[in-house]
Amino acid sequence: MISGSIVALVTPMHLDGGIDWQRLDELVEWHVVSGTDGLVPVGTTGESSTVDINEHCEIVKRVVTVVNGRIPVIAGTGANATKEAIELTRAAKNAGADACLLVTPYYNKPTQEGLYQHYRAIAAAVDLPQILYNVPSRTACDMLPATVARLAELDQVIAIKEATGNIDRAREILALCKTPIMIFSGDDETAVELMLAGASGTISVTANVAPAEMAKICRILREGKIDEARALDQRLLGLHRNLFLESNPIPVKWALMEMGKIDRGIRLPLTELSPQYHQALRDALQQAGVVNS
Repeated sequence: MISGSIVALVTPMHLDGGIDWQRLDELVEWHVVSGTDGLVPVGTTGESSTVDINEHCEIVKRVVTVVNGRIPVIAGTGANATKEAIELTRAAKNAGADACLLVTPYYNKPTQEGLYQHYRAIAAAVDLPQILYNVPSRTACDMLPATVARLAELDQVIAIKEATGNIDRAREILALCKTPIMIFSGDDETAVELMLAGASGTISVTANVAPAEMAKICRILREGKIDEARALDQRLLGLHRNLFLESNPIPVKWALMEMGKIDRGIRLPLTELSPQYHQALRDALQQAGVVNS
């Protein structure tokens, strides 16, 4: 069962842009021992758009190997070409991933019928549980609740990562789906409220730097400790907001570098966090209690 705090994992890189495999191993181990409930390698936060296909598949394989069955690995396999998404999903299955996360095709702006046919084709080609991923602010493509309800009828479609931050959207999806589907938050600032509305967990950027705290929020919400969860979430509010001062994953990679977890590497066209945002992000890390003041 996939639920709780799932980290949208960064891809550590050297200054020359090469994958830092040792740091990747260390990050994965840190997340497992911190209580993280699952990992998503090579999603948006993992710079899937700047790694090549061979690197993409090797990252998934490496994470699966290090995790060694201790928590679920949900491989990012989305693409704006259906054929490529099928290839990435098949490679993830062969690597031993537990599920895949498939962002809506970006830039080419498919219709709702095109979205349905895209995901249906992937489900027909690869028998691996799918988590749909709707993030229209980045893709210029919004998968509507009625389309989600159609896709929920497919055996392979088990969930959707809904990153609009719209709680009513999540309620509408749950109401429309005759076949049960899990919802995961893709917006850290509204994740607690979405879970209170029925979501199964969060696929989180903040959890990259505060894995134990995000895992605890999910756990105590399941235990009904709503006020305690909201209080802890309030402590993380600066991270939820300031990790998006520039395009993700620019701020979160800088934060992890500041914490000594990774090197400064990031691939063009992404660049290192602009200096004017450094102090705000340092303050958020300190407020969250993940670095010393």
